[in-house]
Amino acid sequence: MPGSVADAVTSAGPAVGDVPPAQSLTVQLWLKGNETAATAFADAVSNPKSVSFHKYLSPSAYTAKFGVSAARASAVSSWLSQQGFTDIKPDPQRSYIQATAPTSTVQNAFHVQMKQFRVAGQSNPVSSNDRDITLPASIAGDVIGVSGLDNIRPKTALATVKPTAAQIRAKADNCSNYYGQNVQTGLPAIDGNTSFPTYICGYNGSQLRAAYGMADANTGTGVTVAYIEIGTPYKMFQTLTKWAAAGGLPSPKPQNYSELSLGAGNACGNGFDIEEQLDIESSYAMAPDQHQLLVGADSCNTQTGGVQGLFDAENAVLDGDGSRPLASATSNSWGLGPDGVPVTLVNVMHSILLRAAGEGVGMYFASGDRPGVDVPSSDPYATAVGGTTLGLDAKTNRLFETGWSDDVHIVNGDGTYTDRGIGAAAGGGASLLWKEPDYQRKVVPDSMTSPGAGNQSPGPSRVVPDIGALADPTTGMAVATTEPGKNGGADTYTVFPVGGTSLSTPLVAGIVAAADQGQPASSGFINPLLYSLAGSSALADPLPITSATPAAYQGVYVPKNEAVPEVPPTVWTFDDQDTASTNQVTAAGYDTMTGVGTPNGQSFITALRKH
Repeated sequence: MPGSVADAVTSAGPAVGDVPPAQSLTVQLWLKGNETAATAFADAVSNPKSVSFHKYLSPSAYTAKFGVSAARASAVSSWLSQQGFTDIKPDPQRSYIQATAPTSTVQNAFHVQMKQFRVAGQSNPVSSNDRDITLPASIAGDVIGVSGLDNIRPKTALATVKPTAAQIRAKADNCSNYYGQNVQTGLPAIDGNTSFPTYICGYNGSQLRAAYGMADANTGTGVTVAYIEIGTPYKMFQTLTKWAAAGGLPSPKPQNYSELSLGAGNACGNGFDIEEQLDIESSYAMAPDQHQLLVGADSCNTQTGGVQGLFDAENAVLDGDGSRPLASATSNSWGLGPDGVPVTLVNVMHSILLRAAGEGVGMYFASGDRPGVDVPSSDPYATAVGGTTLGLDAKTNRLFETGWSDDVHIVNGDGTYTDRGIGAAAGGGASLLWKEPDYQRKVVPDSMTSPGAGNQSPGPSRVVPDIGALADPTTGMAVATTEPGKNGGADTYTVFPVGGTSLSTPLVAGIVAAADQGQPASSGFINPLLYSLAGSSALADPLPITSATPAAYQGVYVPKNEAVPEVPPTVWTFDDQDTASTNQVTAAGYDTMTGVGTPNGQSFITALRKH
């Protein structure tokens, strides 16, 4: 496991400027408890064969048993005060100490310079420390990481048929309400196929509920799931109500939806807009009687970049009221970046995940929407959710399901194609950071456990994902958003197809919420139990596309949208296995796009409940 205290966030090259010395920074020093004992406890309460299975601790009991002592937390606070920090506040469960100071004070205390850097994927320069921080020996052993020094933006695992928000809001012609409803003929041949079904307009809630075999009685009554977001969306409950009615689902109950804003509301904008609606709506379809708690970081620092607000949101759920956490699971459609992100962020997130396992809170993370492995989904105490492509017929029967990895072919005007390569794919593969956990042994093939160059974990590695569900945007979900009218005008309600592991993750979280209904304890950290079910009827196994797969199941046509003329017509072919483009693979049993498989209706729910 990585072990440095805190490191420089960026390796983007030379700095392009300084952070103004008077600019205020709020940082959090995350504190180190007894991680060895906490790990042993997390393993025991999550192991179906252990006498401690599901015997979780309350937040306060966890702190008393594994947290840093009050004396050591006080020592860190005292040091911060001596350095000139103000507004020094310990977290209620002593997970971190928060403090504020001008940049000049931060630089002197941590022996760094705060610089601005250009980073790929960020429109504006980002701020970061220019080197690893150093702490005095008197407190260095108490601190596992420092957050708040950088504002590199977290990533969402959100995929759409069109590349921009404006384009996905523009309605395309000739999409289908179910797979194969409409077919485009006369196309240039791909592998001999000249006809392809048009892409899905977006499955509705009833279609998805049927696809995953959710019986009427499985609604998640009495179970709370928290959805960790950057912001809080505009009129979410009203949007959910309208979306549910259009999709044939029961109307949501006001007492079953709440929001917890940890900061400034949407005063700084909402960088996750669309993401929040997708999370709430998709999970609602799986468990419409669950209590949905949307936790918005709502931090101006997080809006412009940085992950501290998201850490705070996770921590707020785990702190709860001291006697119990706020939810039995969290759904997370965000990531920190590739598997080699700064160790300080890895360490902080690992401490959060260990606490979650000890308290019985399942932590579901999107595996990402590109080939490769992301953090935190690669952590062995996260449940990483991969993605599939799913075809449903007019009666919601499954026609096929395969790993999500689409090759995009542009239809040229001269009757030819231009192969653009992989347009979207579920993240997965072997971690560079983490060794193979016990629960993956004898399930994950040895051939998938070696990440190659850069591996920091000797021996077989942790492999991602653990489980899968629908993610392909061409067979995705119809998402609804409401936007405020301009200049006092009427609100705009829009429905459009969206996918990504941002879809598969809340789907799985909702299904587990339904399984937890009426149970004496939550499923908690599900991976050891999940892998014990590999190969059983509890899981459906998405299979690869082969030459024997019917031509109609091998891809979809996305027509040109007259409202967005710069986007050409395309054909997206499924389950691309081109190793030059992606190291992901779909295979029987376990694979690096769908994990051990997808939840198989009542069999999955029954298997979770009987342990």
